Amino acid sequence: MTAQRSLFSRFILGIWRFINGARILVLNLVFLFILYLVLMTFVDSGETLIIQPDTALILQPYGDVVEQYSGTPLDYALQQATEMSPTETRLRDLTEAVRRAADDSRISRLVIDPTYLSRIGLASLFELEAAIAYFKDSGKPVVALADNLGQQQYFLAAMADEIWLNPKGMVWIDGFSAYRQFYHEGLEKLEVEVNLFRVGKFKSAMEPFIRDDMSPEAREANLYWIGSLWQQYLEAISRQRGVPLENLSDEINHFAEGLDRVDGDFARFALDLGLVDKLVSRPEANLELESLGAPGEGSEGFRQIEFEHYLALTDMQNRADKSPKVVILVAEGEIVRGQQPQGSIGAATLSAKLRSLAEDKNTRAVVLRIDSPGGDAFASEKIRREIQALREMGKTVVVSMGDVAASGGYWISMAADEVWASPSTITGSIGVFGILPTFSKPLAKLGIHTDGVGTTELAGKLRLDRPLDPDLKQIFQHATERTYDDFIKLVAESRNMSPAAVNEVAQGRVWSGSQAKDRGLIDQAGTLQQAVDAAARIAGLGSAYQAVYDEWEMSAFESFLFDMLGSAMIHFKPGISGLGGLHNTLLENILSDLDMLARSNESLTVAAYCLCDVE
Repeated sequence: MTAQRSLFSRFILGIWRFINGARILVLNLVFLFILYLVLMTFVDSGETLIIQPDTALILQPYGDVVEQYSGTPLDYALQQATEMSPTETRLRDLTEAVRRAADDSRISRLVIDPTYLSRIGLASLFELEAAIAYFKDSGKPVVALADNLGQQQYFLAAMADEIWLNPKGMVWIDGFSAYRQFYHEGLEKLEVEVNLFRVGKFKSAMEPFIRDDMSPEAREANLYWIGSLWQQYLEAISRQRGVPLENLSDEINHFAEGLDRVDGDFARFALDLGLVDKLVSRPEANLELESLGAPGEGSEGFRQIEFEHYLALTDMQNRADKSPKVVILVAEGEIVRGQQPQGSIGAATLSAKLRSLAEDKNTRAVVLRIDSPGGDAFASEKIRREIQALREMGKTVVVSMGDVAASGGYWISMAADEVWASPSTITGSIGVFGILPTFSKPLAKLGIHTDGVGTTELAGKLRLDRPLDPDLKQIFQHATERTYDDFIKLVAESRNMSPAAVNEVAQGRVWSGSQAKDRGLIDQAGTLQQAVDAAARIAGLGSAYQAVYDEWEMSAFESFLFDMLGSAMIHFKPGISGLGGLHNTLLENILSDLDMLARSNESLTVAAYCLCDVE
């Protein structure tokens, strides 16, 4: 017995030593990581960043251009410190850096490098165009350097006075499209029953699950608003580059023939068409910029500073400023219930922020910057009521729509004093749907059957392993129709239109911002800055106000880590490899669609959602 107890004791002691050793190892690793960050903060690399005269500002976005980072600021800081490829760049950082540089005598020129830009919406590009136009008004030159330019990248490059393209490079412009995968036949083969409830003949978000092709109504509506965006794109390129609109459109439609004329030389074709100004390699471009400005240090060629570092070094915001504020509150992502991190619009999270702003005496006006395809109708209404309550507390609320503010994104806009959008904003989509798949037949093929008892006629019928009961189908259709009626009445009241007039432009139909303005769905077309100016005007603030973003709040520990990283990143910038331009792969798109189908979770959610992405 003694020997057994001794053996057992040794066994327990061994386990405890292993656990204790692992705990010490983890704590030591965390300690060393924090120590590393602190050392990076205080150890100078020998190249203290000082903005010298005749410096070029480098505007080089990485990854997707967004309104705000996904996740928390700490997530982003850790990504910057540990990964080689930043995945997101904030639009506000790009525009703010350009506007500051316009008034900074130390900055002599702007150099645009869109090489690593993956994805940016047309409305965001127009925001950048306004900022770069302000820079040009200062009399400073703008040059774009590129090896290869995709459609979105070229729009950014076209804002420059001159585009210098690599002799082996190319410009690829092929137009806008909206293609999706359709799953009806595949789901039929799997014998999955898709129960779809919708109102609005143009509400096509869930069509891929009940059809094998685009409906005539969706084809008509999509081509109409995509055509508006494409026309805006062509007009902007024609305006920036001085290429006649007819020539530009014709050459894109006959790309192969034009390429034949120059023996397949893509760069020469772009030069002959007037899309670029000069064919030079990157080393040659660096030498020319050095001759035009000042030589850089080390291997950087010409004297330059990247926009992130420039912002960090010129951030003169006075946080103690007590003047009245116009607060810019970002609502980006899908609208869902509950608490959510950045990248999604959680109804509880955004509502709490709105209530906090209502209690802030220094906040006189709020600009809600919306970039959302919509989502849960109940969550959208919760947010709209909080915005209405904010106005009832005496605050001015102006909505500024970004790339997309459709369905639920449009719903929450209806509580604002004024609604602004870019002419290229994707908006409208006033319609609702609900979807609930059931899997009784595929389960039966596997030999899995469902049976049981319930205390009422409806008990147990809302199960994904049973066919959907006709009574439930009727109930869900009524719920969907009721939500649509509420949506119509809400828009009619907010936009001073009759329900019949709203219904004419509703039915789930998507519009560009310019089309929406023509139909009375928004008040003004313009940039975020113009929306901020409008909020200050409505609130009677004149020019004595400060415009600030409502930033994500961090814990004390997160703030410590973020501050350490923020200082370190002034000296160290991660590299990035590969060309931007492609976003989701085919498989990722399919998985995303199927994820949406699987979200039902044995319940029906009435959604105001728009799948209106453009490629």
